[in-house]
Amino acid sequence: MILYFSATGNTEFIAKQLAQRLDDECINLLPRIKAQDFTPVSSEKPFIVCAPVYVCEIPRFMAKYLKKLPFSGSKDVYFILTSGGYCGPSGRFLKKIFKKKKMVCHGHAEFKMPRNYVASNAYPMLEKEQVEERIIQSYQRLEQVSSDILAGNKLTARHVFFFETLITLPLNPVWCKYKLKAKDFYTTDACMGCGKCAKLCPLNNIRIVDKKPVWGDQCTHCMACIGNCPVKGIEYGNVTQNKEPYNFGKYKYVVEDLKK
Repeated sequence: MILYFSATGNTEFIAKQLAQRLDDECINLLPRIKAQDFTPVSSEKPFIVCAPVYVCEIPRFMAKYLKKLPFSGSKDVYFILTSGGYCGPSGRFLKKIFKKKKMVCHGHAEFKMPRNYVASNAYPMLEKEQVEERIIQSYQRLEQVSSDILAGNKLTARHVFFFETLITLPLNPVWCKYKLKAKDFYTTDACMGCGKCAKLCPLNNIRIVDKKPVWGDQCTHCMACIGNCPVKGIEYGNVTQNKEPYNFGKYKYVVEDLKK
């Protein structure tokens, strides 16, 4: 059973591609997370947890949910991580969560996907050719990762040295406390009040008031709202102006061309 959360499509793409190759069930955790639904999940096949990486960790709300979610059936679990380039100790943190559940962890694989974080100039968005190249490389790597899982092999990723963990460990909580603010989100005249942003917010931080989204005080900067807006009607301060929001759906043609 494959379990995933995805804000702008990168992790969903990897999860669904693995499901096809492994002939396995694929579950989007977003509705469960939004509803705080802890109905047990059960599978006779190994569990495969697919997660994005935000500032060297998987999203905190996802980690919190997985800690409480009951698993039954198979005791085997694999981890798949997607990031804009650096996963840090995310695999180690996931292993810690599942070892407490008395499950057998079989390593993790990392996929370097296109960056979606438009809410900061510190992380420049990629050019079209770079986005396409990352998608192609990830697609080509899927075959080896799925083959390893089918064979029961351990997944391996770059070794994270202890000093890296020491440096990155305090970074995420500080970033979450001081940088993950929603007050700078706003809508332009293009907003048509469809409510898609509210439906996709994992923290239920967006309400629709008078047919316009209103952001609350909780935000994880997953970019689901801005990246999935069908009319490009959401901005973040003056940082996102003149930037193209990222969504994997815009690049599906890359995979379709590879299949020809």
